[in-house]
Amino acid sequence: MASAIICLILLLLVIYGIRSYLKRLTSGCCGASGQAGVKRIKVKDRNTSHYPHHTVLKVDGMVCQNCAIRVENALNSMEGTFAKVDLSEEKVDVYMKTEWDKETLKKAVKDAGYTVYQVIEG
Repeated sequence: MASAIICLILLLLVIYGIRSYLKRLTSGCCGASGQAGVKRIKVKDRNTSHYPHHTVLKVDGMVCQNCAIRVENALNSMEGTFAKVDLSEEKVDVYMKTEWDKETLKKAVKDAGYTVYQVIEG
């Protein structure tokens, strides 16, 4: 009896895994292929020379342009901040007019659903 329950649970997990995998194949990693993409928060001042503070965040979990926009939006929504993501290097250049502490930056990225694994003061 216990073997049958374990087999049933394993079967359900396999079915769920296959279903998730097929969904990801057809709709992209963030499920945005059939939908409009994530809307980017535009920063008015994009001149990096106006931002005296610079930090680089290494972020895990960004795999597509929608992921990158989500991370940028999380940081760009902070006052006096301009963020640019480099997906190929899994990093975010964060330019700040007033310096934010690294824990606040990490929390903003975490709230967007991603993990900062390294902070490089720049």
